[in-house]
Amino acid sequence: MKKFIQTIKNIWSIEELRGKIIVTLALVLTYRLGTHIVLPGIDPNALDAVKGKASGLLGLFDQFAGGAFSQASVLALGIMPYISASIFMQLMTILVPQMQKIQKEGESGRKKITQWTRYLTVIVTIFQAGAYISFLQSPGYKEALIPAYAPYFWFSTVLLLTSGTLFVMWLGEKITDKGLGNGTSLIIMMGILARLPQSFVQEFVAKNNKGGGGILVFIIETAVLIAIVMGLIVLVQGVRKITINYAKQIVGNRQFGGARQFLPIKVNSAGVMPIIFAQAIIFIPTIFSKFDTTGGLMKILNDHSNGWYMLIYSFLVIAFTYLYTAIIFNPKQIAEDLKRNNGFIPGVKPGQPTADYIGQVMDRITLPGAILLAFVGILPGVAQSLGVTAGFSSFFGGTSLLIMVGVVLDTLQQIETQLLMRQYDGLMSGGRIQGRQVSSSPIG
Repeated sequence: MKKFIQTIKNIWSIEELRGKIIVTLALVLTYRLGTHIVLPGIDPNALDAVKGKASGLLGLFDQFAGGAFSQASVLALGIMPYISASIFMQLMTILVPQMQKIQKEGESGRKKITQWTRYLTVIVTIFQAGAYISFLQSPGYKEALIPAYAPYFWFSTVLLLTSGTLFVMWLGEKITDKGLGNGTSLIIMMGILARLPQSFVQEFVAKNNKGGGGILVFIIETAVLIAIVMGLIVLVQGVRKITINYAKQIVGNRQFGGARQFLPIKVNSAGVMPIIFAQAIIFIPTIFSKFDTTGGLMKILNDHSNGWYMLIYSFLVIAFTYLYTAIIFNPKQIAEDLKRNNGFIPGVKPGQPTADYIGQVMDRITLPGAILLAFVGILPGVAQSLGVTAGFSSFFGGTSLLIMVGVVLDTLQQIETQLLMRQYDGLMSGGRIQGRQVSSSPIG
């Protein structure tokens, strides 16, 4: 405890780090306040009966937006349109040769892609705002609409939702530039964490009302949740190190190179993207569930605790893990970079043999990583089937927990770097905190 207090003092004594923390907290608080501002033309008192009842992909949006989606807030769409645009641009820079050239232009190329991402965000937001208006006209929300405001509702809602998303995007960029960590990821994490206290209390009340050792069950659930978080940290940080040697070069009386380094290959290179893709694919058939009169497949896809749902979901996560890893990981490019810098893997010839070797290593570690990722994805359904409330079970795995663990690790790594630069002790005495692999995707 004494070391913890001293670490806090060290953090607060660094003026630059203190400023970053204050800026981050102020901007995050601004975002959270904005999520409680209801759109014009909607009676906020009539929304109490439908708050938090979005399900499927809409439930995922609501979770990322910290409940703003179901509250009909001006920030209802949150950062999701920007994430969609960022993922699309990331895939384009991998698949389209012209985009690859622009990306390799350095700072100017990065600025071009960033600007195009912003333009695409506006387009995506306008389309999603139109869909959200249709959602607000569904039973439950329709009763909350004020009839006198109806002529202006469509225009003002699209304008405010688009402005709200751009404002959240601006907040994320400011946090990244002047605060701590990746701003977009921090905003998503804060939206997810906003529901944790309420879900925690609901689970405690539910178990307490049951009696007969309900409190003990709640304590066991909390311990299991902590164990899952610890295991997920291992999954996020797990790497397979490939030994790299660099050829010696003698210039005058000096020797350059000859050092031994390691190429870290992430066990979970794809990050959270396979889970997001799998959820999106499963959600598509459920759109037509209202035409299904016999249940069957639609019933399975809407029940996260169903065994067949877990099997289908796991298969999709594993498949998308391999697909996304193949898209973002280029062994041939790594082999060329090593050859250009006089680096080689001991016992492996430079060039194509090196690319083949790196590819084989990646294939071997991707399988256990994909299986573990699929297991993390179905854990909320498993928890729900064992009697955990729906809100609390969502924190036992899936997209929410992966994002929270990754963002916390990234932020702590930045704090530790600032401490070590000024010759203070790090946050951990047992070793350095490892963040995630840097990705152009805000949540990758």
